[in-house]
Amino acid sequence: MQLVEVEVMRLGLDRSTNSYVVILQEKGGSRLLPIWIGQPEAESIVIEMNKLKRERPLTHDLCKNLILGMGGTLRRVHITKVENRTFFAELHIARTAGPVHIDARPSDSIAIALRFEAPIFAQEALLTALLLEEGQQAAETVAEPSDEMSPEQLKEYLENMRPEDFGKFHM
Repeated sequence: MQLVEVEVMRLGLDRSTNSYVVILQEKGGSRLLPIWIGQPEAESIVIEMNKLKRERPLTHDLCKNLILGMGGTLRRVHITKVENRTFFAELHIARTAGPVHIDARPSDSIAIALRFEAPIFAQEALLTALLLEEGQQAAETVAEPSDEMSPEQLKEYLENMRPEDFGKFHM
């Protein structure tokens, strides 16, 4: 399996399905990998991309704390395959007792990788040559919102949210 390093290019809302999409881009290249994800994972990714600090740890912060607390560190994430429109990923964790690979959803894996600043790799066959042109709107940007909300407004909005508000996240 040939792996290619990717990075989060954009996080957006697919208006046709009302689902969130994280778009990964080949590092130093132009190929893309769009993955449709859930709202909680999208919120967690946005929070980490904007380096917002919460009073209490969210689920992906807890995952990081568990990995560290058990003497491990996240070395990398592999997005390995897609079956029946479902993507699969693995967390590659290094520990003194030896490495361990944990099956995980790509959305959770990305959110955790961002917290560790760990590299993300995708199977080369999953990448597409689709290019998003400057004016093209395959997904409306969330991490860098359009006219509705500036990045500063989004940051302020998220900083003022309470944990119980997260089910009400609308852009």
